[in-house]
Amino acid sequence: MSEALQVEIWSDVVCPWCYIGKRRFEAGAAASGVPVHVTWRSFQLDPSAPRESTEDVATYLGRKYGGGRENGLVMNARVSQIAAEDGLDYHLDEAKRANTVDAHRLLHLAAEHGVQDALKERLLSAYFVEALAVGDHDVLARLATEAGLPEQRVRQVLDSQEYAADVETDQREAAELGANGVPFFVIDRKYGVSGAQPSELFEQALKQAWDERRPSLVTPVGAVNAGSAEAEVCGPDGC
Repeated sequence: MSEALQVEIWSDVVCPWCYIGKRRFEAGAAASGVPVHVTWRSFQLDPSAPRESTEDVATYLGRKYGGGRENGLVMNARVSQIAAEDGLDYHLDEAKRANTVDAHRLLHLAAEHGVQDALKERLLSAYFVEALAVGDHDVLARLATEAGLPEQRVRQVLDSQEYAADVETDQREAAELGANGVPFFVIDRKYGVSGAQPSELFEQALKQAWDERRPSLVTPVGAVNAGSAEAEVCGPDGC
């Protein structure tokens, strides 16, 4: 049996825990030794965000949760410290609030070209490490081509509403699966893991799902009827 486990991950490219969760999942998958095929699913945390970045993340968080920009900076510092423990160098104090629908549409395009994970990584790094505006079409076009997509096709998608229905379908399916936050991992449509869990948990979940895929040992016919005679067989020691 060589077919990889199918892992679907619902996340957003402006979700700090999604980047941390990606790193932890990758570490768990590597430690498990289990072959996996990852599909990134769309989830917008803030569909009402403007297409043009007009507000920094700290100000937005302080307005949403209270406490003003200073509280938003404290929240950013906390998650940045945790991200650093997983090797990620966040620069959230420079990040701008962004609408991610177009980024998600490009991720669907990337899936068709076999570079979805590369684009996902590039988008996350662009937002959290480089503080780039991931809602801007020119920025998105550059990031997508860096990930391996043909620029003309990228521009064609950005200038249309192509894949918008796929983004909506992903978000609707997330709700049907009970995901009210991201990251949300679904393994072989059998197990769900919510949040940026420790890598050891991902390792355990993948191993369990892989073991359950193995065909059960067959019961020897002779064992069914205790009176059956044992027939001759060839074994490692000869016939």
